[in-house]
Amino acid sequence: MPLGELLVQPETYVSLLTLTALEIVLGIDNIVFITILAGAMLERKQRRARRIGIAVALLSRLALLFTLSWIMRLHQTLFVVFGEDFSGKDIILIGGGLFLMAKAAHEIYENVERPLEHQAHAIQKSGPVPPRMAWASFIAQVVMLDVVFSLDSVITAVGMVNNIWIMSTAVILAVIVMLIFAGPVGDFVQNHASIRVLALAFLVLIGLLLVADGFGRHVPKGYIYFAMAFSLSIQLLNMRMQSRAQRIARRG
Repeated sequence: MPLGELLVQPETYVSLLTLTALEIVLGIDNIVFITILAGAMLERKQRRARRIGIAVALLSRLALLFTLSWIMRLHQTLFVVFGEDFSGKDIILIGGGLFLMAKAAHEIYENVERPLEHQAHAIQKSGPVPPRMAWASFIAQVVMLDVVFSLDSVITAVGMVNNIWIMSTAVILAVIVMLIFAGPVGDFVQNHASIRVLALAFLVLIGLLLVADGFGRHVPKGYIYFAMAFSLSIQLLNMRMQSRAQRIARRG
């Protein structure tokens, strides 16, 4: 359909808003992963790292959108193991899920066992700054997981709207929202160790869902999002109670 006709149809804007909202929700795990990776950079580089990570996410999604024929071929069976069919999409999801679980588990260990290395001010006071993640490693890991997250996002978009312009606009709008909120969300996660560990636990669950999806056992992400939202609300209440208790103790 020509772009001019598309712009005058009310259905276009309904589809655009719906798909944009869905893309934002699907991008939550992307923001969390980029935030955790950026936290391993030097403090002065973290904001720049988040922006680069989200820019890579945008490019990944747009590149996949414009290679829809390749995405469709990913559904074709490559081999069969014990009666289970495996396609290119399954291999990408399983590999990405395992990497995400391993990365998140490693970061949980680092945060719990070596917390000072994740607190920039403590590091600066305690001596020389230890080696941090290099840009090449950061970009490589972001690209690897962005392809997995983008694949899920793009397949969802294709299933909802069969128009490349609507899909591209929705992806761009969703990434702009991600870019706006990445800073506040990233700073909040980095400044609160308990929230950081909770975010990492969220990534472990997302990785598990990706692996399950790769084996043909689809579990709606809504269950995970609800569980994490509930856990986050409880943790925020705990933080508020602790803050209030500290204020009362200072007054006493």
